[in-house]
Amino acid sequence: MSAAVQPPVSPAKSGAAGAATFSGSDSRKYNYFDPKGRRATHYEDMTVDVQPDPKRYLLQDWIISFADGTPTYSENWTEAKSSDWHAYRSIDQEWERTHYQRQSTICGMIQNVVENGRRAGAPKRFDPAWVKILQDHFGAYKHAEFGLGTATMQAQRYGYTQMINNAILTNSSYKIRFSQDLTLYLSEIGMDIDGFNTDAGKQHWVDDPIWQETRRAVETIGGATDFLEQYFAVNLIFEPLVGELFRSGFVMQAAASQNDFITPAVVSAAEGDYERNLANAVELFRMLMLDEAHGDHNRRLFGTWLHKHGTLAIAAAQGLQPIWSQPRVKVAQFPEALELAKNRLRAIGAETNIDVRSIVDV
Repeated sequence: MSAAVQPPVSPAKSGAAGAATFSGSDSRKYNYFDPKGRRATHYEDMTVDVQPDPKRYLLQDWIISFADGTPTYSENWTEAKSSDWHAYRSIDQEWERTHYQRQSTICGMIQNVVENGRRAGAPKRFDPAWVKILQDHFGAYKHAEFGLGTATMQAQRYGYTQMINNAILTNSSYKIRFSQDLTLYLSEIGMDIDGFNTDAGKQHWVDDPIWQETRRAVETIGGATDFLEQYFAVNLIFEPLVGELFRSGFVMQAAASQNDFITPAVVSAAEGDYERNLANAVELFRMLMLDEAHGDHNRRLFGTWLHKHGTLAIAAAQGLQPIWSQPRVKVAQFPEALELAKNRLRAIGAETNIDVRSIVDV
């Protein structure tokens, strides 16, 4: 006789201790998750499964839901798909305490640089044409940073795991801090420069044709309803083609020749922020591209996002071109800066397995 077929074992539907087994059930160290390496890092201990879900430990389904039945967190809040959202770990391994420490260090550094520069009378020696650029265009750019910060602030709420939420939230925090850095910096040097108009940046952001395509790109990101589309567009598209183009390709290249050694120090903090944000984003989107079950779907989806936001970012970059001709002493050339920005996007595409040729090779 053949053996009787055993019915499938249903998962435990009890919250009682011992009702289910999981990684670390028999460990005195309470390691209830599988670490990425041989041992769990402090970041993993403080982050992984802080936000559980019914696939991991919530045996009675979500504890609370929205009035229409939508659960507390839903995998449907992005069109991207993953076989295991919980596999993601951020590259910088930043969690609450380390994030506050780094932000405090950056704020202290910028404050010291600006105070020492003002004490030495540095703003009074800036080239007059450069002063107008800082007033009009550097002042306008802070609004782009704020827009990206508010977009990622919205996006982080919808991440399916705490690890993804943390990466997007720290991204938002860096953007908003840098926007505040620029506001405070321009206000402080404005006290040392006769006739400096701290409101000019907003006027140029709203009305100057140079900035209207950048506004369009930022507002399109903010209006996206898919949180991973927002994260993708900020770090993989807008930042290399517009943000880094303006910060590194213009401000940091041109400042020294205008007798300005303060502004590059302020901007360098944002460049360091972006390296961390980019590494975290590349890790996530590479994971999704290489997903054995959903990689093809994600590849098509990311191609759609690339075309949508890449087209806007290229138009924004080209709209900024006149700024390169405004310094009296010209050391930075727009075509070279734009090509470096495209090369950056090519490198990002190579790391994530995303084909970016439709944007950079036109």
